[in-house]
Amino acid sequence: MESLRLLRKELLERQMANQLGSKEALLQFMSNHVFAVWDFQSLLKALQQRLTCVQVPWAPTSDREARRLINEIVLDEESGPHPDGSFASHFELYLDAMKKAGADTNLIEEWLKTIEKSRNFSTAIASTNLPSHIVKFLKTTFSFIDNGSLVSIASSFLYGREDIIPDLFRQLVERLIHENPDKWRYFKFYLEEHIHCDEEKHGPAAERLIQRICGNDPIRWAEAENAAIFALTARIELWDAMVAYHVEHSEAA
Repeated sequence: MESLRLLRKELLERQMANQLGSKEALLQFMSNHVFAVWDFQSLLKALQQRLTCVQVPWAPTSDREARRLINEIVLDEESGPHPDGSFASHFELYLDAMKKAGADTNLIEEWLKTIEKSRNFSTAIASTNLPSHIVKFLKTTFSFIDNGSLVSIASSFLYGREDIIPDLFRQLVERLIHENPDKWRYFKFYLEEHIHCDEEKHGPAAERLIQRICGNDPIRWAEAENAAIFALTARIELWDAMVAYHVEHSEAA
């Protein structure tokens, strides 16, 4: 899709390799970006709910291959390897990497407490004091989860998240190679694990998923393109807002 190629190019031109020029900027980025890592898990679980049976009593769903594909992705995302030899979700690994690097985890930890208490996104987001750019991004994701079709959720998952992550994170890894090895060890592990999973497994699996969901239906493909543009635009706006947020707080300090 040409429109998606142009949006991807715009995101890559704006992104972190040029904007995270200092350790402080990277730590601030992590404190914001962790919310995108968190809500990705919710997007993933929404897909799993649509493509598999998660109720009791159990019954088989119609698309056997789609069921297998999404469950393979869930396994890696929820129970992937951890550098300490155990297993953890990619979100938990990211949070551990933040702590190891010295990034502020107060915002995300307070958000987790709010979510665990309310068990409802709308209730939690209405009572939070998160920065407005994070709130806007989370609301965009949950608009797909709460109101979107299977096509729009899958498209957002692939084109807005899985498909864009490898390009972004490869550039970050190159910057971190020359940093303090112990301090950035967990984050480097996270980035390399994400690149490995997304390029070799999750990216191709998500492509096959969207192919199976849309088939030869031009209406579904049009819907997928619109959802992807919406998701990528939200990611671009989040990136710009995170940079502005860092500049504002740096000047205030």
